[in-house]
Amino acid sequence: MLTLGDGLSLVIPLDSSALQRVSSGNPAWLIAARAAAFELYESLDLPADNDELWKYIDLDFDLGDYHLPAGPDISDNTSETTEQRLLVSDGFADGAGHDTDDYSLRPLSDALAQTDELAVRYDAAGHGHDKFSAANRAFGGDGAYVRIEPRRAVPGPLWIGLRASTPKSITFPRVMVEVGDGAESSIVVDMVSDDDVSAIVVPEVDVLLGDGANLTLTILQKWGAATTSIGRVRIVAGRDANMTLAEAGLGGALSRLHLDVDLAGRGSSARIVGAYFGDCNQVLDYRYFMRHSGENTSSNMFLKGAVQDDALSVFTGMIRIEEGAQRTNAFQTNRNLLLSSDAAAQSVPNLEILANDVKCGHASSVGPLDADQRYYLMSRGLDSPRADRLQVRGFFEEALAKFPEQSVTGPLRAQMNAKYVQAQEEGRL
Repeated sequence: MLTLGDGLSLVIPLDSSALQRVSSGNPAWLIAARAAAFELYESLDLPADNDELWKYIDLDFDLGDYHLPAGPDISDNTSETTEQRLLVSDGFADGAGHDTDDYSLRPLSDALAQTDELAVRYDAAGHGHDKFSAANRAFGGDGAYVRIEPRRAVPGPLWIGLRASTPKSITFPRVMVEVGDGAESSIVVDMVSDDDVSAIVVPEVDVLLGDGANLTLTILQKWGAATTSIGRVRIVAGRDANMTLAEAGLGGALSRLHLDVDLAGRGSSARIVGAYFGDCNQVLDYRYFMRHSGENTSSNMFLKGAVQDDALSVFTGMIRIEEGAQRTNAFQTNRNLLLSSDAAAQSVPNLEILANDVKCGHASSVGPLDADQRYYLMSRGLDSPRADRLQVRGFFEEALAKFPEQSVTGPLRAQMNAKYVQAQEEGRL
């Protein structure tokens, strides 16, 4: 077994001893919450592919083969923590964070230790979703806590890095965000690992928007080719709150994002935009659930994805409009490109409408590049490979142009283009 310089074990099995270790020094309420989650974790099996929420996905690994790191990777001396940046590496926050009159960005463990006010929020969403969520509640290490003070506007995005660097590890980073009434902010969550890091990461992001709050959340999923991620995002919006979520999915052997948005407050709104590109044997799995429970709410989901080689993408979306959510306006769109004969995409939009005064709809498509567009571009002097590159670039541009943090779109555009060009040059298409 690998060891740290002080003799501590680098990895710990997911058992009662691990529970005791992660609970050490926690407040009493958190110890009790961990114990309840551990009991549930032990009682649950891994989700099966006949479960509707996990349809099309094969979880071909054993959690017993992965272990909790006892500390961050000491070979990684890169610190990216500044006033508006916090790095969480292998479930351990790097740095003390930062507090101002406008916002707080600090390690979640510090926030949980200093106030009992987070107790209700910490466990409000429950830990009964599945075995992974229960494990996150039981064994969750550190993470990031963000609070935007009421009626404050924070310039520039707050940056949170989630990094996995220990092979055969499993980590459970958590990000908690509270945006006060009338406040405004932008947050970027950057998820990264090297290609040779065979690890499982179970990140969870919880967002609470106060009345009249505005938040832009950008998630950059750039896990390495051997990393598995089972992620979940929960968002609850108050009256007249506005939420924009942008997600880019580029990496991971299996990368799953389960999104739950509850537009609870009257007049609240959510805009969801995503772009994902899978190659080789990647599986990119998106389960998006939009619940309209307040009156006069609106939402728009717009996702575009492409797959090549033997990659698989999955999108299942549900818009549920509760009986009292009159005058709702909701729409979801999912478009997919199949760039190889062995690639596959599943797109399953759903509507559940219980109110009678609504505007609601969905659109979905799966198909190859357009032969007519190729012919047109070639008639203007491009050869076939360059014509196809231009089609792929144009396909993603419609989504990338909607990303609220335009500072990230340049690198994303370059990475997506490079994926396709490399496949062309290697003769994989």
